[in-house]
Amino acid sequence: MSEATVTSTDNTTDGSGAADGPVFAVRNLWKVFGPGAERIPGNTEVHDLSPAELRERTGCTAAVRDVSFDVKKGEVFVVMGLSGSGKSTLVRCLTRLIEPTSGSLAIDGEDVLAMDKTRLRELRRHRAAMVFQHFGLLPHRSVLDNVAYGLEIQGVAKAERRAKALEVVKKVGLEGLEQRKPGQLSGGQQQRVGLARALAVDPEVLLFDEPFSALDPLIRRDMQEEICRLHDEEGRTMVFITHDLSEALRVGDRIALMRDGRVVQLGTPEEIVGSPADDYVRDFVRDVVRADVMTVRSAMRHADGDEETRGAALAPDAKVSEAIEAVARTGFPVRVMDGKRCLGVVDHAGLLAVVAGTSAPAPDPAAGPGEVVI
Repeated sequence: MSEATVTSTDNTTDGSGAADGPVFAVRNLWKVFGPGAERIPGNTEVHDLSPAELRERTGCTAAVRDVSFDVKKGEVFVVMGLSGSGKSTLVRCLTRLIEPTSGSLAIDGEDVLAMDKTRLRELRRHRAAMVFQHFGLLPHRSVLDNVAYGLEIQGVAKAERRAKALEVVKKVGLEGLEQRKPGQLSGGQQQRVGLARALAVDPEVLLFDEPFSALDPLIRRDMQEEICRLHDEEGRTMVFITHDLSEALRVGDRIALMRDGRVVQLGTPEEIVGSPADDYVRDFVRDVVRADVMTVRSAMRHADGDEETRGAALAPDAKVSEAIEAVARTGFPVRVMDGKRCLGVVDHAGLLAVVAGTSAPAPDPAAGPGEVVI
């Protein structure tokens, strides 16, 4: 869905973070650079100007324009866009590494913009850890000491921080390299050290600023898999910045696609690929292999007759590519099963429609004909 149709989550919190509320709640956030920047958000006459027109008329650059979204607990929320889209500025605003010009911003219901220096320091050290593209490792320290550095800053005793660092080093696949210096490691290994250092302080949220963009493609894929594995194991909330669409589709539960400081579409990978909000998004996803992103839900129709009880079975979130393989192997439509319920079937016509990007049969989401308990 486009930003204009994003519905705000109006959760009630007590200021300490209600369990059912968002981790980050961002509303109408602006970051403007230039003279008189604070006047831009309230001046509706300039809101629709292009970046070049805005600079010419006001001397200002709006890096983030009226952005609203929630980051849900336990999700990987990806902020994606080309260079200059505002994605890095936006994520730095979440912990006030860059001060927003206007809007509201909360973490677990607590107003981030009202935090004093002590509270902000606590936020950055304990609650939201950043993993940068440039690792920032201390060259004279060992892997273990680099990983333990954040705990050292927090005043954790040496034995305790060493034990925690050893635990995290093993978790990210660096066991046996604890005493090496950063200069003795590959780029991928150095990035794992940076990830381990962030994990060691056990933050509520991990913020990734294009962490893998400097890595070789194969190492980059390994690190993407590492992020997916850690998320599956821990369920930790992550905010991930990237300019790479394939990376966003691979790691993200939801994606906010930015252009010129605005979120032009916010949705799941399947929503963005299957229902682009405008021509810009449509062009962005044009070369995506739809079968690897779209799920069988998008291709299924109601089952007829014995289709409910024969043929291969797939879960509703299985990818269309899996269904293509099953239909080709068996010659029968594939059943879409939610436990013992048959939600519908996927046949050649539905698969072809999804792959081609044309309309596919849309099943009634409510129970009805073709949905049977077996």
